[in-house]
Amino acid sequence: MNNRGEVTRLLGELAGGDGSAFDQLIPLVYEDLRVIARRHMQGQGPAITLNTTALVHEAYLRLVDRTKLEWKDRDHFLSVYSVVMRNLLVDMARKRRTVKRGGDRKRVALDDNTARVDYQADHVLAVDSALSRLGELDERLARVVECRFFAGLTDDETASALGVTNRTVQRDWAKAKALLSEWIDTN
Repeated sequence: MNNRGEVTRLLGELAGGDGSAFDQLIPLVYEDLRVIARRHMQGQGPAITLNTTALVHEAYLRLVDRTKLEWKDRDHFLSVYSVVMRNLLVDMARKRRTVKRGGDRKRVALDDNTARVDYQADHVLAVDSALSRLGELDERLARVVECRFFAGLTDDETASALGVTNRTVQRDWAKAKALLSEWIDTN
């Protein structure tokens, strides 16, 4: 956390077109990225084929082509990285759901583990659907959820990443949690 200045400098260089800055940046935020990946992986169980390290690396591969984005600061970078991780897990859940529906054409016996995999894929997709619905209603509410829940940012860090006040983040967070809870419970 004491490397914020260096991270901001590297993000500026990255926005300026210096692709090598991305490779210098990742080691500075790597542990933060692993914490975010762990948050995403909570409750995934054995159905998921990635571990936290692999999730960080897969997200890296998706982000490496987006080096020309306008990065505000460290918190914004972590927020975007978190969204990419969530999207990876959603893509995997969709693939598992497709397989469950016969997309792979293999027959397997249904047991407790298979039922758990199906439930987890359905749950990940339900959360993603609710978050997408929230984003359609109010994009900032969805961004607050991504920052607070998935990226693990504090109210202050979220406010900084989104360019709003701390109190706005607190109100948005409360509203978003209520809406998501209602929408996920009805699925």
